[in-house]
Amino acid sequence: MPSTQPIATSGVAFVVAGPGESDLLTVRALRVLQTADVIITDSEVVALAQEVAQGEILIALDNVGAPLSLAARTKAVVDTRKSGKSVVRLLSGDPVIDGRLAMETAAIAKAGYTFEVAAGVSAITAIPAHVGFSLTSGRTREVRIIDADSPTVDWTTHTDPTVTLVVHNAADRANEVSKALVKAGRDPQTPVAIVRDGATIEQRSLHSTLEALPAAMKLAKHSGAGLVIIGESAAERTPWFESRALHGWKVLVPRTKDSTENLQEMLHTLGAVPFEVPTMSVEPPRTPQQMERAIHGLVSGRFEWVIFTSVNAVRAIRERFDEIGLDARSLSGIRIAAIGEDTVAALVAMGVRPDLVPDGDQTTAALLEEWPEFDLITDPINRIFLPRADLATETLVAGLTALGWEVEDVTAYRTVRAAPPHVSTREAIKSGGFDAVVFTSSSTVRNLVGIAGKPHAASVIACIGPATAKTAQEHGLRVDVLPEEPTMTALVKALAAHGVALRDEAAQAGAVAWRPSRKRSASRRRAT
Repeated sequence: MPSTQPIATSGVAFVVAGPGESDLLTVRALRVLQTADVIITDSEVVALAQEVAQGEILIALDNVGAPLSLAARTKAVVDTRKSGKSVVRLLSGDPVIDGRLAMETAAIAKAGYTFEVAAGVSAITAIPAHVGFSLTSGRTREVRIIDADSPTVDWTTHTDPTVTLVVHNAADRANEVSKALVKAGRDPQTPVAIVRDGATIEQRSLHSTLEALPAAMKLAKHSGAGLVIIGESAAERTPWFESRALHGWKVLVPRTKDSTENLQEMLHTLGAVPFEVPTMSVEPPRTPQQMERAIHGLVSGRFEWVIFTSVNAVRAIRERFDEIGLDARSLSGIRIAAIGEDTVAALVAMGVRPDLVPDGDQTTAALLEEWPEFDLITDPINRIFLPRADLATETLVAGLTALGWEVEDVTAYRTVRAAPPHVSTREAIKSGGFDAVVFTSSSTVRNLVGIAGKPHAASVIACIGPATAKTAQEHGLRVDVLPEEPTMTALVKALAAHGVALRDEAAQAGAVAWRPSRKRSASRRRAT
């Protein structure tokens, strides 16, 4: 993320959103969005503004929900600037192509204001790039951009096989366009690509020819706005974006507060749309005195070991250190043990490298197998600090005690069940609206079922380890994905492999719908 700095001294900036993904914003566009006091945005890219902007967000709609006129948009920018605030006008799509940018900047200039333009990635080039082809190739050396809404389109002038046609506003009228081109004389075997939500995680593309397009569209059942790209180069594609293992999957992530920071990013990289539902919150202990004594013991040298069994335990210690002006140096000279890849990562981020992490399974049983017996000669202190949740850890404490150690088992944080999610989310969970549900602990299983109900049988259930899988099965869930190692990375990889297997199985059967939620929707349509 680039560092922020004040936007242009004019205080007025126009940002071109392009496809609408924050990852495709230019560095300058991102910077002005982050630092502007007010963002006046087109309704199509409100989510983008909400994702990256820090200032007030105003939508360019009137009282009845219709887009503001050019004069009203200009007035909104001018009035905001007159109040002394910096303002960004965020435009959806490709306003350089359709002329909207020129009209709006001309109006601002006429009003006597200077401005800057932060042009984003153009959808005209970004979408073909994400589908996997270029707009020109060996034979095609010219590109024409056409608006299907224009009443003056003469298709007889667009039959040249060396020209690629990019047609706006045509996805739902592609049959009409293809018939007009064939009638005008374009080769019926000319390749065609229809792309909806292009260059976003929801991208869907359909590939056919002018002649075969009606049948292909009927089979695919796609709908919505998008581009139609016609020409030889559309057939010369190397798919990469939509071929990702979990492309378009809606993945529910029931989780504790901030306990799996990297999980959503890993899912996003594989093409999924992660949707977080907090199932519990992490709060300080009700009686903090025991924790205060333990922290004092760390500083005074009372402990030989500290055992961290979760990311939340690391966070609890780090936050308490921050409150009283301590840092990782307070753990100097104390041996550190950790369970779990993510716990280790949290410690390393804090500036602490663990001395002992169990090999193989990341469980308390595996840790006990490697734990040394207390030796009065080599171990000057026999005391262990075990910061934990407000849940019992008798097995670990009993095992350490049997090895001769004295354990201070301290409640460092407590977990509280979260409030139920929005009714639409609960309905999606129970009706199969999510392609997969990823459980990272037994408590996320119990709490999700408790606050939102049991996921539909069509959803793929992925569990991080055997204990979590057992809890899921006890709640009547079929476990589809269980990685060999109980880590976030292994869990995501196993889910990706399962997704690829489902896609390959669907391809062999000649099926179009292979995502679990889409198969569920297809079954519903057949039933009705």
